[in-house]
Parts: sequence; C-alpha cells; structure tokens
Amino acid sequence: MRNTVILTSDACLGHEPGYDHPECPERLIAVRDALVTPEFEDLVWKHAPLGTREQLLLVHTPEYIYRIESLKKTFGRVPLDGGDTIMMSGTWDCVMSCVGAACMGVDMVMKGKADNIFCATRPCGHHAEPDRAMGFCVFNHAAIGAAWAVHKYPNDIKKVATIDFDVHHGNGTQDAFYHRPEMLYCSTHQSPFYPGTGAKYETGIDHNIVNVPMARGADSKKFRNAMQYEILPAVKRFNPDLIFISAGFDSHYKDMLGGFQFTDDDFYWVTKEIMKIADECCDGRIVSVLEGGYGLEGLASGTAAHVRALWGK
Repeated sequence: MRNTVILTSDACLGHEPGYDHPECPERLIAVRDALVTPEFEDLVWKHAPLGTREQLLLVHTPEYIYRIESLKKTFGRVPLDGGDTIMMSGTWDCVMSCVGAACMGVDMVMKGKADNIFCATRPCGHHAEPDRAMGFCVFNHAAIGAAWAVHKYPNDIKKVATIDFDVHHGNGTQDAFYHRPEMLYCSTHQSPFYPGTGAKYETGIDHNIVNVPMARGADSKKFRNAMQYEILPAVKRFNPDLIFISAGFDSHYKDMLGGFQFTDDDFYWVTKEIMKIADECCDGRIVSVLEGGYGLEGLASGTAAHVRALWGK
C-alpha cells in the first residue's frame, strides 16, 4: 500500500456559479462521498490551506491576480469570461484552497510525508491562462503546483511532467509551459471540441508539449493506445523529478459534457501506468489534481478508481 493523502477544504464548497451550472459544489460532495466508503476508511485526509500570492505569481500575471482579488468581496455573481466562469464572494477562498492543496501536495511528497497526493478540490484549473479565466477555471492549480516544485526545491526538482486526461485540452497549462523546457505537458483530449487548442503541431519550445487529440467517441482502446505509444514514452524520455496529473473525469462515458467512452478501468489502468514511470524516475512522487467531471456518477466512480490505484490497491 502507498501512503496516499487526500487534500481538501470546505472552502471549495463556497464557489456557487448558479442554478444548473455544471461546475457545482455537488461535484466535490460526490467525490468525497466516493472516498469515505468502507473500502477507503484508512485513507489519510488533510485540510488544504489557502495558497499565497507568491505561488500565484509563478504562473499568473500581477494584473490578472489583482483583478480577481479585487472581486473577492463582490455581491452577486460576476462573469469572468462571458458566463462560463463566475466570480462571487466565496470564489476567492475556494480557488486559493485549490492552489494551496496543489502546493501542499508538492511539499508533502518532497518531505516524505506522503508517497502521492490526490487534491479533492474544485473548480478545475487547467483552462486558466496566465492572464485570464476560461472554462470554469480561475487559477491553474496544476501548473502552479508544478512551478512551485521547481521554484521551492531547485536542488531536487529540475523537471516536472504534467499528464492531463480530461476530455478538454488544458490550454492554460500548455500556455504557461510552452516556453519552459523544464516542464512537460502531455494531453489526451477530444478534438474538435472546447477550447479549440491542442493540435499535434503544438509542440512547445523544446518538444515539451505532447498533444494527442482524439475524435468524439474515442473508447478504451484508443485511449490506451494513445497513452502506451505516445504519452507515456514521452514522459519516460523526459525523466521527470515529479509528476502532476490533471485528473479529469469528464472523459468518462457517463459524463454529459464529454464525448469519450472511457471507463473506471481505464482510469485505474492509466494511473497504475503513470505510477510505474514515477517509481522509475522520481521515487513515486505524484500529485494529482481534480479537473473536470460533471456527471456525478461517473465522476465519483472514476475518482474512486483513480485513488484506488494511487493507494496501491
């Protein structure tokens, strides 16, 4: 069994985009409920702190941070990107808890307090670009966590790989790391689909971006082939000192926003394959951050399969 720690915060329930919005507090409740069954009763849970401005500045511009912070006591709901991404009074502590969880996860695995981490936080973050909110995402937690690792542990962390299996391409993570050769970003995603990025030819400054777009309806076989023959070999060649996972479960066949046909077994399998590389390259150090997943049943069962694998079951 691995020493797997779940990081979460009740502050992540305070962001309420509104009636019928798919990125709702019930998502986190479903994830938590899936991880407090008798099967997971021995899991270790920790409270995620608020992130810091220092951590935000590793990815986001000062102007953008100021804009979001200036809205933290707002009354009502303020659209940040035309309506998909909403800011309200509870949003600041919510998204800062996501940042705090990702960075705390790095600290815990680097200090030997955990083998791997799952950040049970919301909203998702991988669409947030350095200077703007997008696609339900305000700050890019996975990108900030990866940047924090290189910043805080320069003697031990020279390279970080981020693997993203959300149904949507993580344009924000790609944008943040496109010109940073010490960062590898790898993504499987539906295309054509929101946000319209993630083409094969988008390869970064040093082939540090690996995109594998797949058509709507992609199933387990196509997903596993993409991972086995493109994503995982790229990660292994990169030989990272730490691995982040952008764990999006909207690629589950039960998700109403996505068009993929992935199963719980696929999430279990890919997590185990990533763990094998982590064991070879970086002493098993993995920090996984919850991204999408809007059909609550698929989100819950997919997350359980992912954490089951991280835990070593």
